[in-house]
Amino acid sequence: MSHEGIRFLSKDEQAQENLADRPLPRAAVTPDKVRVKITEGTGLEIDWQDGHKSAWSFAWLRDACPCATCIDERKAQGRKAGQPKPKPAALLPMYTPAPKPASAHAVGRYALQFNWLDGHSSGIYSWEYLRRCCHCAECRFKTTESSGSPN
Repeated sequence: MSHEGIRFLSKDEQAQENLADRPLPRAAVTPDKVRVKITEGTGLEIDWQDGHKSAWSFAWLRDACPCATCIDERKAQGRKAGQPKPKPAALLPMYTPAPKPASAHAVGRYALQFNWLDGHSSGIYSWEYLRRCCHCAECRFKTTESSGSPN
């Protein structure tokens, strides 16, 4: 019998998967107020119905794109959501502008989609995905506390 495709998880990975499987309360994934600060170029801010506040930079959001292509690329490179691509070693590095969306729009009542200036637009950022990716001090502490290691 073949065991190809079977992967054994470390305790830290098991803790992270348990967190990801745990359902979030409805108020935790329902935004009260959403601010996409395209003009300022600063990022996305969400006030949730449960009183929590989250904020992400556009650079982090672009590097955390939840589309299948970006997820596969991150997995192949061993990167986490929001972690930037490694810069190629070059004698004279080329200037690359900071990621910024040309526009953003709601997808039904469950998500937000960005049309990035680099032409990418297939990522749909669900409210649940964004809440689970909150990296405020409180959420980072909860992640560290439950997994036993920093995020």
